[in-house]
Amino acid sequence: MKSINYKLFELFVIFILIPVSFALPYSPWIKVGVGLTGFIYIIFVLLKVEKEQFKIASNLNWKRFCKQTLVKLLIIICLTTLFVWITNKEALFNVLIIKPKLWIVILFIYSLFSVYPQELVYRTFFFKRYEGLFKNSNQLIFLNAIVFSLGHIFFKNILVIILTFLGGLLFALSFKKTKSTVLVSIEHAIYGSWLFTVGMGAMLGFPE
Repeated sequence: MKSINYKLFELFVIFILIPVSFALPYSPWIKVGVGLTGFIYIIFVLLKVEKEQFKIASNLNWKRFCKQTLVKLLIIICLTTLFVWITNKEALFNVLIIKPKLWIVILFIYSLFSVYPQELVYRTFFFKRYEGLFKNSNQLIFLNAIVFSLGHIFFKNILVIILTFLGGLLFALSFKKTKSTVLVSIEHAIYGSWLFTVGMGAMLGFPE
């Protein structure tokens, strides 16, 4: 399971074949089964093959992380607020104002049950398994962003593809620096929650 050929085949199946198949019209139950099987396999490989331990590192630089995330968040706030204002002014903070309870529920479910599993798969597992296959870290980060975007192809929405590619770049860079699933999950949750809050939820597949 640690040979180069095996890892390349694994990468193709998990990060290309399965995500593309989810965009095809077949039973949602089969898709759920495939997704769960893949996730169980990933956890197994992380624990038993890569000997990964799920724990928060004691040497995390929380102060630097907070400063860098805040700067990036402020840029995202400015750009996305302007985008929603121009493209769909009525949607600006619409859910927060009209359905605050739904807003809280969605943010809780998204942050807890969507973000962390995504980061386990696309950052922790991806970097642990395939980082050694690349001599150039920029190529690794670019490919990570590509497959992260591909993982959202089932939305069949070009805006989602673009935003997840850009998000993939940010999260891959953060993980490359910190090697922390916890930190990159927090960052992911913050940016994703903001996009829903500002009024881009409908565009990105959030229920409204």
